[in-house]
Order: sequence, then structure tokens, then C-alpha cells
Amino acid sequence: MDQFRVLVSLTTKDNDFQREQAAAAERAAAKLGMKIDVIFADNDAITQSQQLLEVIQSRSASRPDAIVLEPVGTGFPQVAMEAAKAGIGWAILNRKPDYLAEVRRIADAPVFAVSSDHLEIGRLQGRQFAKLLPEGGQMIYIQGPASSSPALQRAQGMAQTKPANIQVKTLSAQWTEISAHTAGVSFLRLRTSRDSRIDLVGGQNDLMALGMRKALKETVADWSWIPFTGVDGMAETGQRWVREGQLAATVVVPTNADTALEMLHQALMSKTQPPDITFTKPKSLPELDRLVPKNKQTASNHA
Repeated sequence: MDQFRVLVSLTTKDNDFQREQAAAAERAAAKLGMKIDVIFADNDAITQSQQLLEVIQSRSASRPDAIVLEPVGTGFPQVAMEAAKAGIGWAILNRKPDYLAEVRRIADAPVFAVSSDHLEIGRLQGRQFAKLLPEGGQMIYIQGPASSSPALQRAQGMAQTKPANIQVKTLSAQWTEISAHTAGVSFLRLRTSRDSRIDLVGGQNDLMALGMRKALKETVADWSWIPFTGVDGMAETGQRWVREGQLAATVVVPTNADTALEMLHQALMSKTQPPDITFTKPKSLPELDRLVPKNKQTASNHA
């Protein structure tokens, strides 16, 4: 039997979770005997769409049996349909797009989604905020792009469990440290922000939390007691930053590119369709019952 060939399309190299997705895919492919090519879209939906269409429309022998992608913003319904018409499998990560059922109806190849449970990620963060600010306070919440369904779902889940006595100011960034730093500096330099109290910073990923931490360090005199939390919890980044004290907590999110490849391999071998959506399970680090408020100076001394 020929070796299955898969294209893995990820959003950006400037994100630790995406880099770990690539590494997890490489490990899974080696274990399964699959041939994979990993590409990144530089956080640009147009670039990603063009990259995918070029591969789908190729007539070369290197055209893949399937595509695994984490989309930038949109889920690319037209591209998914083109892949199905070409007999190419389609495994989408961290989304459950509305078009899946329609594409599955016409597809001979596997079409499915593997996603982090973004609502539960948000709920875990809301519970972390409650542990870190038991008496309430004001926080900055760094959210991913407005066009991103994971960002919206994480915010929705957070709002479900965040105590009412914690007031939230939301800033938007692009899942990278530099974009969160830029957004943070712009906010902190506003006249209306200079007297704002900040009791907590929560990022929808670890890199954005660190970007805001850097912005506070550069612009605010008294910031070091502020707890920072994030999401992703990669072993060499988020988990290490918790151990070192740069983050008070993170939400550990398993990679799913490897899970998608395992499901693809089984589906291609058996010529069956996997379930339309499979969720991975996040967890809090530290565990919620071990998370305590950070010793801090009085909030009245903080500007």
C-alpha cells in the first residue's frame, strides 16, 4: 500500500501552541508511517486559502490524500468543498464549522473536526480568576481576534464562571506575544487608563499574557504583584512559566494535530468516516484547589 500523504496547514510560527502542533504532527506521522508536509500561513487567511487551493488544484503526484488545518479566522467552506470534490480528506482543528455536514454528504474521503473544548477552557479560566481574586477587582482580558470562533467561545465560557465582582476590560490581539504587547502599551498610554487599577491579567493564551506583562513592566511603576494567567500550557513554555512564577496559572490544552492524523490514518485504511467532531479535554495548572491569591500590595497603591 502506498504511504498516505497529508498536508498540515497551521496558522503561524510565532505561537508556541502552533509550533507544538507541528512537532506533534511530525511525531504522529513517523509513528503511523505517513508522509506529511507542514506549512504556516503567517496569520493571514488569504495566504492560507491560496496555499490550500494551490495544493488541491495541483495535478502532481505529490497532491495529498488529506489536509489537516488549523484555519486563520474562517473555516474555508469553499476550500473544503473543493477538497472533497478532489477526493482529498479534510480534518479541521479547533473549530466545528457549520458546513461540515454538507461537505461530508458529498465526500468520499474523511471529513471531520478535532477541537479543543474552547467553552470549557474559558470556564476554567473564569474559575481561576475567582480563586485569584476572591474579593473581586478589575482585570484586563487579552482576547484573540474577533473573527476567531475559539476566541469568542473562550470569552463566552469565561463569562459563565467569572464572579460578578470581577470587572473586565477586554483587549484584542492576534494570538502572539508582540500583538498583545502592542495592544497593552496602546491601552496603558491612554489618559483614561492611567488611573485604572489592575488586579489581574488573563490572556486567552500564554504568549498574550506575557505580552501584556511586558507592556505593564514598561509603562507601570508598580506591577510586579499582579497575577497573570494564560492558556495552552505547553511543557516548555506555559508550564515552565508557571513554575518560574511568570504566570500564576495556565490552562493546559492538549495538541490535536496528532489526534487528527491518527483518526485520518484509521479512516483512510478502513474507508470510513470518523465522528464529525472530537473534543480534547483541558485542565487547570495548578489544579483549582491549589490555586490561591497572590500576596500583593494594597491595590490603592497601584496606578
